[in-house]
Amino acid sequence: MPPVVIDLRKAEDVRDVVHQAVQALVEGKLVAFPTETVYGVGASACHSGAVADLMAAKGRPQGAPFALAIKSAQEAADYLPEMSSLARRLARRCWPGPVTLVLDNAHEQGLATQLPESVQQVVCPNGTLGLRVAAGGALLEVLQMLAGPIVLTSANRSGSPDAVTATQVVEALGDDVALVLDDGPCRYGQPSSVVRVHRDHLEVLREGVVAESTLQRLTSVLVLMVCTGNTCRSPMAELLMRRELAQHLNCDEQKLEQHGVVVQSAGIAAAMGSPPSTEAVRVMEELGMDLRGHESRTLTDQLVRHADLILTMTSGHFDAIVAHWPEAADRTHLILEDSTDVADPIGQSIDVYRQCAEQIRQGTAQQVERLSEELKGTQSI
Repeated sequence: MPPVVIDLRKAEDVRDVVHQAVQALVEGKLVAFPTETVYGVGASACHSGAVADLMAAKGRPQGAPFALAIKSAQEAADYLPEMSSLARRLARRCWPGPVTLVLDNAHEQGLATQLPESVQQVVCPNGTLGLRVAAGGALLEVLQMLAGPIVLTSANRSGSPDAVTATQVVEALGDDVALVLDDGPCRYGQPSSVVRVHRDHLEVLREGVVAESTLQRLTSVLVLMVCTGNTCRSPMAELLMRRELAQHLNCDEQKLEQHGVVVQSAGIAAAMGSPPSTEAVRVMEELGMDLRGHESRTLTDQLVRHADLILTMTSGHFDAIVAHWPEAADRTHLILEDSTDVADPIGQSIDVYRQCAEQIRQGTAQQVERLSEELKGTQSI
């Protein structure tokens, strides 16, 4: 029986289509989805018979693993509780997006161990597990409603060209797929990048949409200093943290990024492009650092998502970040270990600025220890 093809662009209610896709997967049928890379075909990972049908339709050799499509980067830790810092960093920065991460699957408490035994042999036959959070809207909506992940692979026969349109899916898989969701040509038209993540470095198994050079940049540890206007406290903290980290890694401050570490600053209520305060510039000059080229920036979703450690000057900044980005709570801390606020020196004397800088210097020294796990392996990046 030929597959049912539904054009998402013409659907009166996409939610009805999502329900149809969920129902088909629950019944053990194969469904083809549009993603940002190429069309994928999937089966419910909880349905061993459907996964066997997927293997037969794909024609992939025994032992060649399929990936699991999951809901979010946060959910990845449920499948692999012992994800390394590097793996968590890449998951936050690459997903949703055109990257498949291949990770060690050694933890007995991960959700992957609850899948049927035959499905585990398909998705992790070699002691690793591939995870993907695709940017395709329909696929993510289906995952939100489905109990469990989807075993996902490209919607073509092994060795054949990738399908980038729904028509190509039907031509490639024919009666083997029950439902095809058509959302027009795929955005990129090439497969995801497949990345094997080791404890402290990555290995690109297939360079797809995201180039290896970009992936390597995404491995850097990002430390983010936050205040209100990003004109005095957090810019000073940025320079002081750079110096502290350079000393810790025994490298020149100008080569810190080459060692896989980036320090930035932002303000919760900053106006973009404002210069630093005159007093902050002067105090940094006294310490041998140049703040003159700094331009303020606003704290954004991307900065928060990418940051490995967010250090705030006050408890008010901390509370504002956690309220707006609760997923960043475990990465956000006051810069001073004793929870003392670094008061805003704006409008105060140069001596107040010096006292502020000294507080921040003490805080950065304390916080380098918190980064010790993240910094492991950075010198080889």
